Amino acid sequence: MIALVILGALPLLIWIGLIAGHGGFWLCGERDDRETPPAPVSWPLVIAVVPARDEADVIADSIGALLAQDYPGPFRVILVDDNSSDGTADVARAEAARVGRAERLVVLSGAPLATGWTGKLWAVNQGVARAVADSPKYLWLTDADIGHDAGNLTALVARAEAGGLVLTSLMVELHCRTWPERFLIPAFVYFFQMVYPFAQVNRPGKTAGAAGGCMLARSDALAAAGGIAAIRKALIDDCALGALMKREGPIWLGLTHRARSLRPYDTLGQIGRMVSRSAYAQLDYSPLKLIGVILGMGLVYLAPVAAALFEPGAPRLLGLSTWLIMALSFQPMLRFYRLCPLWGVALPAIGAAYTVFTFQSAVQFWRGKGGLWKGRAQAMA
Repeated sequence: MIALVILGALPLLIWIGLIAGHGGFWLCGERDDRETPPAPVSWPLVIAVVPARDEADVIADSIGALLAQDYPGPFRVILVDDNSSDGTADVARAEAARVGRAERLVVLSGAPLATGWTGKLWAVNQGVARAVADSPKYLWLTDADIGHDAGNLTALVARAEAGGLVLTSLMVELHCRTWPERFLIPAFVYFFQMVYPFAQVNRPGKTAGAAGGCMLARSDALAAAGGIAAIRKALIDDCALGALMKREGPIWLGLTHRARSLRPYDTLGQIGRMVSRSAYAQLDYSPLKLIGVILGMGLVYLAPVAAALFEPGAPRLLGLSTWLIMALSFQPMLRFYRLCPLWGVALPAIGAAYTVFTFQSAVQFWRGKGGLWKGRAQAMA
């Protein structure tokens, strides 16, 4: 019984420590709608760089949203067509013509993938090289499956100018309508915040991160940091860029409703493949870290549930208390995604699913298919 009590108390103490002393990761306090930065005296040139590979199904909406930005300063968009086979570039050009903004869009045909680069970063690098020829103050790095409100760029630049930021990044609102999305997507952002507490990212210190769907980088700071080439092998490229840029100055990362993912996930398998693409890279491809994560997730998420359901007395009380704390910690994220609070009760099962995805990521890597995306296995140990 004493051993069961200790085993029940340990997860509870871990959760209390996480809630009280881990940058308030669970509060969702870092958001772009909590304050309105003042407008700068002048609005600098911004060039958006959009890598795209076989994105014909979403590119019209994403490029249309970029071209419709009401930014007060000069602004252009560079789309890098990364050897698409579905007519992505043609769809983008047609959308630019339809909305009468063809002059704002430049479409580059991407060169074949260079050795030692991940596909996305190779495309981004080509777009950045083209953009810096026009000396923009900021490069807006965004994905081909992201839709932006018309005022998003204005808000980004105002925040960057007011704070002297070298990187301003938004965790876009992910698609969350189907039941697999409701089960797994809010937790994806919750776990991301647990690994990279936004409040700590936004303060001086070693913690750094970014969200790749929407990143506004100051071009001179990016050049001083070594450019995209400095992270050319990174599979988790957004957080690698965040760490790179924080050496050059302050960065900021927050949640937003001003930008959203256009890509739905209809099945658990689709979400699992999205997570598995980079999960093992987060562990530095280390079998020991993988074992540690599996054991840790079992202790922190599953052991309290097992105690609450199957053990009498003090172990049950400890398990129920831990389960309640983790469910409550999930509530701010559920409110952000406008979901029923009862999804908080499912957090242990969700954690178990992400543990499986992480193990699948390792298996894919061992089979030589790590980081598989659009036909490319990109994980590099």
